[in-house]
Amino acid sequence: MKTRLILQPGSRGTRKLLSQYGKRMVCVRYRYDERLKRRYKTVELIVDEVAWEPKPPRPGTTVSVRIRFEEDAMRRQIKASGGRWEGRRQVWRIRYDKAVELGLRDRIVDRQSI
Repeated sequence: MKTRLILQPGSRGTRKLLSQYGKRMVCVRYRYDERLKRRYKTVELIVDEVAWEPKPPRPGTTVSVRIRFEEDAMRRQIKASGGRWEGRRQVWRIRYDKAVELGLRDRIVDRQSI
């Protein structure tokens, strides 16, 4: 079965389902089964919500950090700590422990193991 279309709540084709499921609805998917020649409309719903705190990264993990263009001093500190500029994504790549040391924990946008 292939998914060809994923719609966000409120977009065309989701309004009736949104009125039925409300804020619990995450998205609507149109899935196609070529063997059975059927199209299925599925709804992804939130059924439970609890507080969750992600575990801190392991040592040796690199993270992406966003720094504004005009923050020259911060950019120099990141470079001095071994950070690398990733121009395609417009982020600095730096080890997690160095990012914490520089006070950049709140600027981390994702993680990737080395």
